[in-house]
Amino acid sequence: MSSEPGSNPPTTDLIKAHKLLGYIKKVLSTSIDAQEEKLVEKDPAVWRLHGKPTVLITLAHIFNHFAPLMCNVYLVEDVLMNFLLGILEGGGSVDEHPLIQQLLDLFWLLMEDYEVNECLKQLMMSLLRAYRFSPIIPDLGFQGKDEREPKEESSDERLRRRAYERGCQRLKKRIEVVEELQVQILRLLLNNKDKSTGEASRYIFLNKFRKFLQENASNRGHPTALCPPEYMVCFLHRLITAVRSCWDEANRKSPSSIISEDAYVPPQLFYNGKVDYFDLQRLGGLLSHLKKTLKDDLASKANIIIDPAEIQATSMDDLDEDEESGAAQRPFGATAMGGALARPSWLSSPTLGRANRFLSTAAVSLMTPRRPLTQPEKVKVRTLAVEQRTEGGQSATSLVSHVFKKLSQHRRQHNRCVSGGFNKHVEGSHGNDGLLLGRPLEEPDQQFADKSLLEIVDGIVMMYNLSVHQQLGKMVVVSDDVHEYAVALKDTEEKITRCPVRRADILDELQKSQKVFAEKLNHLSRRLAWINATIYSKEKMLDVYWLLCVCIRTIEHADNTGSLFAFAPEFYLNVAMNAYSALKNYFSPANNMEELPGYEETLTHLAAILAKHFADPRIVGTDIKDSLMQALASYVCYPQSLRAVERIPEEQRVAMMRNLLAPYEQRPWAQTNWILVRLWRGCGFGYRYTRLPHLLKTKPEDANLPSLQKPCPSLLLQRHMAELLSVDKDMGASFLNSVLNQLNWAFSEFIGMIQEIQQAAERPERNFVDTRQLKVCATCFDLSVSLLRVLEMTVTLVPEIFLDWSRPSAELLLRRLAQVTHTKMCQVREVHWVMMGFCPSATSETLFLLFIRAISSSLLKDLLV
Repeated sequence: MSSEPGSNPPTTDLIKAHKLLGYIKKVLSTSIDAQEEKLVEKDPAVWRLHGKPTVLITLAHIFNHFAPLMCNVYLVEDVLMNFLLGILEGGGSVDEHPLIQQLLDLFWLLMEDYEVNECLKQLMMSLLRAYRFSPIIPDLGFQGKDEREPKEESSDERLRRRAYERGCQRLKKRIEVVEELQVQILRLLLNNKDKSTGEASRYIFLNKFRKFLQENASNRGHPTALCPPEYMVCFLHRLITAVRSCWDEANRKSPSSIISEDAYVPPQLFYNGKVDYFDLQRLGGLLSHLKKTLKDDLASKANIIIDPAEIQATSMDDLDEDEESGAAQRPFGATAMGGALARPSWLSSPTLGRANRFLSTAAVSLMTPRRPLTQPEKVKVRTLAVEQRTEGGQSATSLVSHVFKKLSQHRRQHNRCVSGGFNKHVEGSHGNDGLLLGRPLEEPDQQFADKSLLEIVDGIVMMYNLSVHQQLGKMVVVSDDVHEYAVALKDTEEKITRCPVRRADILDELQKSQKVFAEKLNHLSRRLAWINATIYSKEKMLDVYWLLCVCIRTIEHADNTGSLFAFAPEFYLNVAMNAYSALKNYFSPANNMEELPGYEETLTHLAAILAKHFADPRIVGTDIKDSLMQALASYVCYPQSLRAVERIPEEQRVAMMRNLLAPYEQRPWAQTNWILVRLWRGCGFGYRYTRLPHLLKTKPEDANLPSLQKPCPSLLLQRHMAELLSVDKDMGASFLNSVLNQLNWAFSEFIGMIQEIQQAAERPERNFVDTRQLKVCATCFDLSVSLLRVLEMTVTLVPEIFLDWSRPSAELLLRRLAQVTHTKMCQVREVHWVMMGFCPSATSETLFLLFIRAISSSLLKDLLV
């Protein structure tokens, strides 16, 4: 029956449901006195399911008619939910009302499976809607005066703000009850000791969890097929709480193992084939490429030998995929692989030839556990074929599925026999016994009390990268909307006070606007209260911070393996950068980021990662390299994070500066140049402004942008730059030549575009300048100014590059510097007259002064005399 909004209520079914519910209430409040042979009244709150058979038979007859009605959302919300809420009217928690538990047991006993499922689903959705939209906290309205300082608040505003804060705290406490229930459910699913005939609950959950991640990773271009991101955020936080609880519980039984506070994912999981990463991009490129190029390193560092037949089969498989799809390599993931369950890449195509190649390869390459080896000995293992823990999904033929199942079972039995049951009381008989296979020599022999949790932690990191971070960013907009509506409402109220009495029409419109703004602000304030309580709370901030620390430790351990670092998935670096960005931009200032435990040390570790890996040759992906460069550029814009860069070891600082000073040709140089400018900004001639005073004022929402931060130069890094350019004569010459070359190009492009714009403006017909052309012109202008700033910094810090005649390139560089300075000054004068024709004089004068002051340091003047 229809229960859509706006449709008529199902009156007949409502009457029937209420009548049947009355019968149920009557049965619950009636007892049979066997001695007196009569019915007696009793309190329904003390009713128990284990009663007289006559009572259960009577209830079964009632439920025969009542159960089908409870599949209708309208009836569930109007009848069942109101009845359950009525039980709670006396106050107290759910635990203090055992009748609710008894009724749920009764539903489970007397209703069909599909009826129970649909009824509970509709009940939960009804509770969620009531919890989401009902005014359960009366003090959540009219928030938005937060732009004023507390000392500027009136007494009325202060009372409303405090009432709002109290309401948020009350709402948070109520939500915590639901969150705790969700954590308890996850703890039941993470139980690894309830194995009877099949696998324990944890491993069933783990298989479904990886399947869930694969579906969401493979369908990122199809939003309808994905889990809603708001659910992913809640799932992530509950799962982190449950996993850390299980981790610490296992740690108490094994005190020498790693605690959850120091958790990380060992690097061998990235290449030993025990964890399926689907087709997600690795730092070193495609997995098939890494297997071929790094097979010797796997053998020497991790005692892992790749079967040549497997490499050949994989190569042929890659060729088939290119011929069949013709699709280009994607930066994050590949298309869905047919079956929902994760499978090796060679099973992704339903061709019999590929199936035969898989059978011939798999039959000769079963996995052998790692053990201490002497130098001549090697273990022949097939590491990079993912071990399946369940069977399912579509394979090439039924024969392939059958053989793959048998091989997987044989491999598990073989691993369990060799491992000797180590930690079997904790892990159970499961494939995770070989999860840490292939530990490299550089990786310490750490003890993990519960190895199966490592794969769940790995999945949590992947889940944050899939959609959680994007959802955290979307919720920030609500706070901005609250501020805008608060300003609009205040402005409207001021207009009402100034409105003349004789203009009743204007006053009426203003009052309508005031009502609309007040209602919208009230709605957004309630939503903001929900967001602050469920997403941006202190507890959620600690979860994201823990995830950041997990990624940092994982990256550091993987980096220590040398060339095997290339096997690490890209999303670990992405999550490390994005989690820091979320802590800095999304949670603050509601929660002070500096109060996080060990925050300064974490900043330093992250700075070391960015400084080392932005130019790491082991990382080949263009997108991830750009992200690292942008993250480092943002990192040096803020004083606190810049000081963290200065705290990393001197060797790493010098290596970072050496990479920044590499010649600009044949590589993206704009971000590199921007980093050097930020390190210099505040030291040069006329470089005292955060933003030029003649430009528009900064919007409040843009105040935290990296480019709009106050100058915070790094004298330490400037000294490293001066030492490198002074000692390494070839580096100094190549760097300066590349800067001058790029300056000539950028400024020439700018001049050419300015002239084109002038010619277009002088045409008699009406025309419009393309906005894209204006953006490119502005970009060339910014690049020119930035390159001139770097040139100014070099001339100031390392004058001997131009003045030390023992350097072969000194005379040539001095000539080029004088030539560039003279040419640009002439061109700036030309641009000045060009822009005078169609721009305000202040703008053209500013343009002229920008270039003059960038090259007019005292040393440069002396050189030109």
